[in-house]
Order: sequence, then structure tokens, then C-alpha cells
Amino acid sequence: MKVVVAVKRVIDYNVKIRVKSDETGVETENVKMSMNPFDEIAVEEGVQLRENGMVDELIAISMGPQQCQETIRTALAMGADRGIHVAHDEELEPLAVAKLMRAIVDAESPDMIIVGKQAIDDDSNQTGQMLAALLGWSQGTFASNLVLGEGNVAVTREIDGGLETLNLKLPAVITTDLRLNTPRYASLPNIMKAKKKPIEETTPANLGVDVKPRLTTLKVVEPSKREAGEMVENVAGLVNKLRNEAKVIS
Repeated sequence: MKVVVAVKRVIDYNVKIRVKSDETGVETENVKMSMNPFDEIAVEEGVQLRENGMVDELIAISMGPQQCQETIRTALAMGADRGIHVAHDEELEPLAVAKLMRAIVDAESPDMIIVGKQAIDDDSNQTGQMLAALLGWSQGTFASNLVLGEGNVAVTREIDGGLETLNLKLPAVITTDLRLNTPRYASLPNIMKAKKKPIEETTPANLGVDVKPRLTTLKVVEPSKREAGEMVENVAGLVNKLRNEAKVIS
């Protein structure tokens, strides 16, 4: 059984984001980058399935500039077998990523694809769903538990009302939620071994995919600063402010 995981290089979640002075985007120069946290969960799930003998090969895919190979190496150090890097220096929109993934899937013929439910830079939450639609595969989104069977996978997913379990036929696309697992730290020996694992490099042109942007960013601005809170003496004072100042109750 072959499984593909997607890993995205994003600004580290501990970094305070700064908007560029020209408002064209956020500052990425000399900023710490790391693997998208939801993608770390996807890699961990794939590695656990491999360690349990249910998966024969785990492939990590990343798309973007040359530095994305560092992100792939991290996935390889966690336990992935090989990597594929789609080199592209410009920003890739979710639909373009889904189309590139479909082209790779057509060549690799995996049984399951595991991706993070969203990236913490754009928060789009679209790629997994778009990929499933393009492939015509089953999909299980916001997965908090996976049970792999013979030709199927049971996906417990988080919904507004609680939990829902879907029994999907393979092949399938799974998007991971926070409570699926806790990603491991790559050990030094595994980091050294990852340097010898192969990474295949390709381009959107080689895959025959048009990745021209379909959206235009007008400007990027920081959110407005919150005003300081105000203490009230009693419930009557709170109700008065909610009714007459905030006007959120009548």
C-alpha cells in the first residue's frame, strides 16, 4: 500500500507576522520557516501506519521554492521514504496545488492521500477537498482518528455537533485535524539518514499543469488593534453598556 502526504513550508507558528510596508504581503525575509503544523500531523499518521505494517511506502510532496526541500527532509527524517519537490518560485493557490497533486497521483497511483486540513499562512482549507473532487475519490475531512482496513478506512471527524464516523472506500483523501496525533521530533540519526533518501524534482510545466494565479491580492493590512476592556461594578452596569453602547441587546 502506498500513501502520499503533502507538506507545506510556512512561517513558523511562533513568529510574529509583520506586514510589508507596501502592503503587498507579509515579510518572509530572514523569518524562521517550518512545516505547516497540520501537515506534521499528516506525516506522523502516515509514519504510524507504516510502522504498524499497513503501509509499504510513504511519499512526501512539497511545492514551492528550493527551500521546500528542507521541509521534505524534515518529513523524511520523521519516517517518509522519499520525496517529490515541485519547484515553483511564485505563490501557488489551492486549486493549482490540487491540480499538481492530481498529476503526481496519476503517476504514482497511491491508495491514500493525507494532507493537513489547512495551512496556517492562508487558512484556505480547500486543497484536500479540491483534490478529492478532481480525482473523484472519497474524502474524509477534519479527521481525529483513522482506522485502516482492507480496502477501506474508517474516519472519525469533528463536526459542530460532536463526532461523525465515515467508512470510506479506498482510494481516499484524508485531511487531518489537531487531535489525530502528536507529531514526533526527528532524532539526530534519522536526520542523518534523511540526507540519503531521494528527492525527485519536477516543475508544473513538466507535469502539464497551468498554475497561473486566478485571484488578485489588493492589499494586506494588519488587523485593527483591540481597545482596552472596561470594568463594570455590577450586572446592571454591564447590561446598560451592552444595550446602550455596544447595542448588542435590546
